[in-house]
Amino acid sequence: MPTDVVVVGAGPAGLTLANLLQRNGISCVVLEARDRSYVEERQRAGVLDHYGGRIFEQAGLADQVLAGAPLQTYLEFRYEGEPRLLDVAGLSGGRGGSIVPQQLLVRRLLTTFLDGGGDLRFNARDVELHALETSPRVTYGDVSLDCSYVAGCDGFHGVSRRSIPEDELTTYTFDHGIGWYTMLADAPPPKYPLMAMGRHGFAAQFPRGPFASRFYLQYKPGEEDPRTWPDEEAWDKLRLRLGDPALKGGAITDREIVEMRSFVVEPMAYGKLFLAGDAAHIITPMGAKGMNLAIADAHVLAGALTSAVRGDDAALRAYSDVCLRRTWDYQDFSRWFTEMVHDIDGDPFRRKLARARFERLFTNHPAAVAFADMMAGIELVR
Repeated sequence: MPTDVVVVGAGPAGLTLANLLQRNGISCVVLEARDRSYVEERQRAGVLDHYGGRIFEQAGLADQVLAGAPLQTYLEFRYEGEPRLLDVAGLSGGRGGSIVPQQLLVRRLLTTFLDGGGDLRFNARDVELHALETSPRVTYGDVSLDCSYVAGCDGFHGVSRRSIPEDELTTYTFDHGIGWYTMLADAPPPKYPLMAMGRHGFAAQFPRGPFASRFYLQYKPGEEDPRTWPDEEAWDKLRLRLGDPALKGGAITDREIVEMRSFVVEPMAYGKLFLAGDAAHIITPMGAKGMNLAIADAHVLAGALTSAVRGDDAALRAYSDVCLRRTWDYQDFSRWFTEMVHDIDGDPFRRKLARARFERLFTNHPAAVAFADMMAGIELVR
């Protein structure tokens, strides 16, 4: 039997979209190339901004998705070891975010979708998309699915964007010239998300539950490989940059390299295929907007697909433009934030600019409010 929508990918974008479509009575099938264990355990971002949270509240999914998630109120910054607190929630009129690690969000969305009778197929390998301009068909293995629309939520390396002819897309990329080495460790979490900057480079510590932290260290791609650092060397760098000689180490349970790069394709649609999340855009982790952009895309797309299935495709035709406006606003904010907290190329001029940006957050109220407003998220557009 044909379905209204085939969703390719079971990450935050795909599962948010599937749950919203399910709530709207729109039939969909979700295809995921990996197995369930991989999807549920994949470690990624951990902050859901205010408007990301509102999406689930408006859909009646808050109890399933946000239960027990602590609110993000303050951010702690340290400049050359000197601590300062910024009341982000207070500056944004109480619009604080929630600390929800991606693996927990995905696990809850996945369970909710399946409990509602959703069709989610793991290990769906070799997916191919056909006839996207007319009558879409999605195949994998010996299975063929006819549908009205395809949602490409399968990330940067997925098949969805690659199924669009190259001359139909304009691609924008930017390399920030820095990288992050991240470590998940059994170490006591900080009271507030912590970011440190200075002449030794950027470092950060974010809570990951009551007994674990994720740490971040800036490094220079092409000149050093942090995967060769002995663990104690990494801990020493963290103690130096965080300005905390007494920082306790712990067992490191996960290590990753994060490429600080940006990527956007325009448009986010081709025929009856619509891209969402990392399939359409990559953003640096500064400001925690990657997962939130994916969820916002899914929200806009769910409303547009629902209207289209019911006979009105105006919102679907506007989908790409609506999402790209938010995407470029977040790209601008993320680059601004990235350059404020990183020591880039040891350039003394850029270091002075970064310090000026940082000081404005604590000396200029409108500047602090503008920062907090972007952290809270851009007002949703239906």
